[in-house]
Amino acid sequence: MNKMIMLFFLVMFVIGTDTFLISPLIPTLQSLFDVPTETAGWMMGAYTLGSAVFALIAGPLSDGWDRKKVLLTGLTCFAVSTGLCGFAVNFWTMCLFRFLAGVSAAFTAPQVWAAIPTLFPPAKISKVLGVAYAGLAVSQALGVPIGSLLAADNWSLPFWTIGLFSLLLAVAVYFFVPGMRPHQQQGAKPSIVRRYVPLLTSGRARGIFLAYFFVHLGSSAAFAFLGKWMTDRFALTIEEAGYVIIFLGLGNLVGSLCSPYVIQALNPFRTLAAGMLLVIAAYIALPHVSSVSIVKGTTFIIFAILGILFPLMVGLLNGLNPTIRGTISSLATSTMNAATTFGAWTAGMLYAAFNGYSAVGIFTGVCLACSLFVFISSGVVSTQAKKAEAKSDPVA
Repeated sequence: MNKMIMLFFLVMFVIGTDTFLISPLIPTLQSLFDVPTETAGWMMGAYTLGSAVFALIAGPLSDGWDRKKVLLTGLTCFAVSTGLCGFAVNFWTMCLFRFLAGVSAAFTAPQVWAAIPTLFPPAKISKVLGVAYAGLAVSQALGVPIGSLLAADNWSLPFWTIGLFSLLLAVAVYFFVPGMRPHQQQGAKPSIVRRYVPLLTSGRARGIFLAYFFVHLGSSAAFAFLGKWMTDRFALTIEEAGYVIIFLGLGNLVGSLCSPYVIQALNPFRTLAAGMLLVIAAYIALPHVSSVSIVKGTTFIIFAILGILFPLMVGLLNGLNPTIRGTISSLATSTMNAATTFGAWTAGMLYAAFNGYSAVGIFTGVCLACSLFVFISSGVVSTQAKKAEAKSDPVA
């Protein structure tokens, strides 16, 4: 049992590391492939584009297959495509291999979330889900900086290392994860499109997903060119930029661990409103800080707050319709990755057009403000706050 918990943690760790690895490598790859700044973001966006498109079909399709086989196949393809990134000879081959890695991740990650309720008793499910989510946070705190250190010797080493490690994880999945055959269903199975109808026809659901898109659009734009900005502004090496990102990941980890306590103390509405306003101010101020130490502190605060807010947002999404949480998860993953794709592309254009990170910070602030407005106008946050207050009030 403990072996499977650690295995799921490591699977999410390598997927998280691979997702964000490109950010500190953009200056090196941009110079190597002779790519203009306005298009360099697609080396990150290609991965999330592949994940965004195929997440929409991966979740519903895999519901009818043996999840172990899907996990094993997806992880093996992920290992191969990520390893091939280290052999890219130009911008377009890098984008192709990153796209394929994103497609593989779209089939791999949902199997972890779906396998946990299947393989573990109800009393352990929340704990194991927390451990798996921690894998993503730790990937930012340790995985990306370690990749940056490896890239100091050879830019290909991080991709080869992640590919080899993922292949070893696939072997571990083969031996330690039991088969998870789908339950036999009577009658015709609903089509993929029909499974999304309850969400597409609900104005409340559309509003929450739009708000979720905006928050990822802004935060992804800011993250995509954080490494390049630090290199340009403070003349940091790849290793030094990786050290700064450690604080980002630590902030995310601390925030995610504190999230339930903060939400309980403030209620969902106050947590979301106060957190978003603080992050908006921090992102707008970040391009104007005068030292790397202040950058470390600011990014720690930003991602600690985001670590508090994201579990709250996911909870709001899952509360839309408890009977189709798998479909909601697929759509949320696709929304997040679509936002990351457009965020990286937009950040590249803004960085090039305005010769710096200030425009990216403003764009991020505007996106987060739009997200907060949509969340509040949808009414879902205030509803959750009233429910929380009713539970805490013995008279109610």
